Formats: sequence, C-alpha cells, structure tokens
Amino acid sequence: MTDPHPDPALHPLADINQVIHASARLMVLTYLYVVESVDYVFLMRLTGLTWGNLSTHLTKLEEVGYITINKEFRGKKPHSTISLTKQGREAFREYKKSLQQVLDDLPD
Repeated sequence: MTDPHPDPALHPLADINQVIHASARLMVLTYLYVVESVDYVFLMRLTGLTWGNLSTHLTKLEEVGYITINKEFRGKKPHSTISLTKQGREAFREYKKSLQQVLDDLPD
C-alpha cells in the first residue's frame, strides 16, 4: 500500500500549502497580493468564478486567517471587500518561495 503522506524530500510538492495551491484560491490570493483590498463583485468578475464558488473559496481562506471580509452597506445596498491579512501575505510569500524552489530544482 502506498504511504498517503510521502516524504517531502522525495516529493517536494507534497509539502506545498494545499490551501493556497487549489487553483481558484491561488487565483484569488494572487490578485489580493497586489492590491490593498478588492470588492466582491469585482473579484468575481476578475476570476470568472460563480458567486457560490467564490464564496466557498473565500470562506476557506477566511477560516485559515488568510483574508478578511469587510461587510458594510452603501446606502441600502450590501458591499463586501476582501483583504489579505498579514498571515495571508506571509503564507503566500512562503508558497511562492516553495513553488519556486520546486521549479528551480527541476533538471533543464
């Protein structure tokens, strides 16, 4: 039977942050990494994710402390903005570093 937790030295991608590595969350964090905050609707359009799909991924990112969601009203309309937390920024930097190391270690 195959070990479900391979040695990271043998499988460098096994040690990569899987919360970030999911393509939709990676896309969201990549956009948030370069801005102070973003409006929920703008992020939905930018990523091409559906309302429900984006909400699911944002919930996961919020649960682990990588983002904050600020909900307020503008007039009578709800308005939500999403920001990367300090913890999220650090986790994303570490993810970038780890992924770059994996890629740099590949033979030419």
